[in-house]
Amino acid sequence: MENTRSESQHRDSDRRPHSGGRGGSGGGRFRKRVCRLCTDANFTIDFKNGEQLIRFVSNKGKILPRRLSGSCAKHQRTIAKTIKRSRAAGFLPYSTK
Repeated sequence: MENTRSESQHRDSDRRPHSGGRGGSGGGRFRKRVCRLCTDANFTIDFKNGEQLIRFVSNKGKILPRRLSGSCAKHQRTIAKTIKRSRAAGFLPYSTK
């Protein structure tokens, strides 16, 4: 009996540490993005600059959520307003087909 316990403990210690994925400890899946607008003071959002705004829009034309764009809540609101303004002005399409 004593022998089997030490073998099972030994097997557990030989396993590699869990590196993420679904379930479990959840450690090390990805690094959280830092808001570009908060870190760079010179980075401004302009509704006329479509190349800049395309980073915050998906392939289907939807506005990316905060968890994907990496922006803070304050700047996500301004990004959404700017994208909507740019769509209304005709610089960005509403959707792509």
